[in-house]
Amino acid sequence: MTRVYVADAKLEERSALRLLILDMKMKIAGEAADWSTTLKQVPVSRVDMLLVDWDLLPREPVAALVELRKACLGALVVVLISHLDARQQAALSAGADAFISKDETPERVAERIRIVAAGVLNK
Repeated sequence: MTRVYVADAKLEERSALRLLILDMKMKIAGEAADWSTTLKQVPVSRVDMLLVDWDLLPREPVAALVELRKACLGALVVVLISHLDARQQAALSAGADAFISKDETPERVAERIRIVAAGVLNK
């Protein structure tokens, strides 16, 4: 079963993602509303995939994602983006495996998560 960690400052968005992930028969390995909690919990959560809100990242997102990668080697990192613009390329350049627009429908978000999760199963 794919273990997913959700990091988003907004409770309602974490709740929506939690329901979507559970509906997809994946397991919630943990969640956080801030960056420092994410970095503390991720290494002990044994996650396969991280869903991280771009707006949760510190001022230096590239360095933050590098630090996150070191904390959870082997996990796929998916960045959630509110507004599609240069941030999507920045997220990928910073080391994210994928990005998902928060403006997508729940069905489309689920589809994107399934695609990324397929990478977990094929490791």
